Amino acid sequence: MRAEDYLRAHRIHNRLHQSRLIQAVLERAARRHAENPAIEPTTLAAEETERLMDEWFAEVLEAKDLPHDRIATQGRVALLLCDGPQKWPYAFLNSQANSDEFLKAMRDSSIEAGPDMALSSMVPREIDLGLITEAAGETLERMEKWPLLRLMLLWVLFVGALFGIFYATR
Repeated sequence: MRAEDYLRAHRIHNRLHQSRLIQAVLERAARRHAENPAIEPTTLAAEETERLMDEWFAEVLEAKDLPHDRIATQGRVALLLCDGPQKWPYAFLNSQANSDEFLKAMRDSSIEAGPDMALSSMVPREIDLGLITEAAGETLERMEKWPLLRLMLLWVLFVGALFGIFYATR
């Protein structure tokens, strides 16, 4: 059931295609379980599903040298962007059903990452905020020195705003 849900999350809704894919995954997981019975079968099935998808995405996108995370992400994004499960319902994880149109759509939808991040050195510079911010800063500093002046100025602004509202609404 978990493999079916995982395939459904990738928009593979066709029951026949799901059954074929689940059978392939379970066969691969059974072979690995025979080699190492200590690992849980569900874990093996999940790993085999990921491995099968990575192999298929690498083949379809011609990106066999990329790491798992990049192939998985790039493949899933390309599959969703080209609307693969809707237009080509039997193509997912099936190399025989991959038409040229599907392959082109997947490769065109693939998103290429930019260059790796490079370290650089940036010299800190002083920020020039202009005359208005300097004047406002000096005013606020003066008001901090004289709290009574600050209180009176705030009350004058408050009363002025009330009078302004009163005359605007009359």
